[in-house]
Amino acid sequence: MHENIGINHLFLYKVDEEKRVYMGKAKRGSKEIIVKTSWKKSIKRDWQLYLLLLFPLLMVFVFSYAAYPGMRMAFMDYKPVRGYAGSEWVGFKIFEKIFTDREFTKALRNSIVFNLLDLLIGFPMPVILALILNELRYARFKKVSQTILYLPHFLSWAIIGSVAYNMFRPNSGLVNMLLMKMGVIQQGIPFMTEKWHWAVTYLLVGVWQSMGWGTILYLAAITGISGELYEAAMIDGANRWKRMWYITLPGIKGTVVTLLIMNLGKIMGSNLERLTAMGNTQVADFQFQLAIYIYNRGISNGKFSPATAANLFQSLVGLALVLISDRIAKKLGEDGLL
Repeated sequence: MHENIGINHLFLYKVDEEKRVYMGKAKRGSKEIIVKTSWKKSIKRDWQLYLLLLFPLLMVFVFSYAAYPGMRMAFMDYKPVRGYAGSEWVGFKIFEKIFTDREFTKALRNSIVFNLLDLLIGFPMPVILALILNELRYARFKKVSQTILYLPHFLSWAIIGSVAYNMFRPNSGLVNMLLMKMGVIQQGIPFMTEKWHWAVTYLLVGVWQSMGWGTILYLAAITGISGELYEAAMIDGANRWKRMWYITLPGIKGTVVTLLIMNLGKIMGSNLERLTAMGNTQVADFQFQLAIYIYNRGISNGKFSPATAANLFQSLVGLALVLISDRIAKKLGEDGLL
């Protein structure tokens, strides 16, 4: 039978986003036998999955793509009463105004500085945490630790900000009380009311909130590393540190590069919820970032054109950073993102 039809026993099952294809690779020259399933049969078979996918797709379309026509406000002296048709087209004059605006310059500087510090402090933490969790041998303790570390990601910034203000009060906050009882300090530290202390607290709370959730992708990448590599290294006498350094880290290098590229695109961004929950008038010099600037201009003052222009500039610079960093990664021999 094998001589008559010459078919190998190599079968591949490929799952695509739009269709499922069963491929039997046949030895008839260089041809392949491909049996395709029609889209009607796929929908009939997996209609529950398509139904679950429908709502997220609708949300993405409404809140992402349907808002694109509104970007024209960045090039218009937009007045809500006149609408798009009645508002004057001014070209790049709105951009010229915001680039000469001192408040915009201040917000831009604060956003870049804090996002770079966030990247510098916060990006390595999930990697380090994933490596530590991977080395835990007691399975139950590992699962409990992962659950505890994931929980902050699901808390809103309103709750985190409220807890932070209560914990870091100068006189009655838990942190200051413990430090004073231990004799480390003589008087309370104004963690949330003095701008330099606030900056450190803001960054560390952000790292605490995100580092547990960030370990998920790294742990998933670690599970893809062959166990035979670790076994061979153990036979050669490699200790845990050497196995981590020479096997685990190179094995997740592609994931690290991809996530680093994505995070570089957020250098121009800022989180309005985080800034509002943790900010106050006493730290306004550091709290004032692009998200606050856009909100104050667009929502509070009703100047939609400058707010749209600032947001568009922020997005375009973020996109450019992603493309540049992706190109650099590929030049260095990595896969990159695109």
